[in-house]
Amino acid sequence: MKKKVVPSEQTQQEAMKIAKATQKPGQTKEQTKLIAQGIEKGIALYKKQQKERNRQADKAKKKVQKAKQAITGEAKVEAATIVEPQSTSSEKPSILPWMLLIVSWVGFITYVVQQG
Repeated sequence: MKKKVVPSEQTQQEAMKIAKATQKPGQTKEQTKLIAQGIEKGIALYKKQQKERNRQADKAKKKVQKAKQAITGEAKVEAATIVEPQSTSSEKPSILPWMLLIVSWVGFITYVVQQG
């Protein structure tokens, strides 16, 4: 079943203005009315197509946003679950922690020896 689309009052007035503006000499009111109805149908079809285009654009936009959210969500999950090791085989191990450990032990041993 097709719904009969009733054009708005504004659309009807616009169609009638256009039909009267393009009216030929000797054209009857009936012919002008028919032309106006054709213009109304054209306007209604145009509006319907624009709504469909907007709907499709919105769907595409939402799809892109969901994809972006999924990608950023995956990145956050990966960052939270994967902990990179501090040193890899290609990097030189840092000497600072070892030096601090040795200095602290030497300091502790000298303190114990001086007290005892």
